[in-house]
Amino acid sequence: MQKMHYLPEPHTDFIFSIIGEELGLIGVSLVLCLYLILLLKGINIAKKAGTVFGAITAAGLTIYLAVQVIINTGVALGALPTKGLTLPFISYGGTSLIINMAAIGILMNIGASKDDEPPV
Repeated sequence: MQKMHYLPEPHTDFIFSIIGEELGLIGVSLVLCLYLILLLKGINIAKKAGTVFGAITAAGLTIYLAVQVIINTGVALGALPTKGLTLPFISYGGTSLIINMAAIGILMNIGASKDDEPPV
């Protein structure tokens, strides 16, 4: 009902609403739990980074992804005005997907290189 008659962009900005409609509470909870795991891993990488620059970069990228998720879910719930932000890794949008994948790649590199650097 919602995806065909009411939502202006169901495949981009309001994909979280469609997940809720199609998969229900379990699907929405699963998506939010996966984003929570991603957030906790990013925080863990930032804490264990070998350099200050790595820690700040990891924290910034984690916050960047978390804010996107918070704003998109807030828009889908009607708590925030529509901003046009995509839900990372789920919404349709080529540039957003490429940037988010690059952010995760940088996070993974920071996490992998923490063992390579000598202790300060």
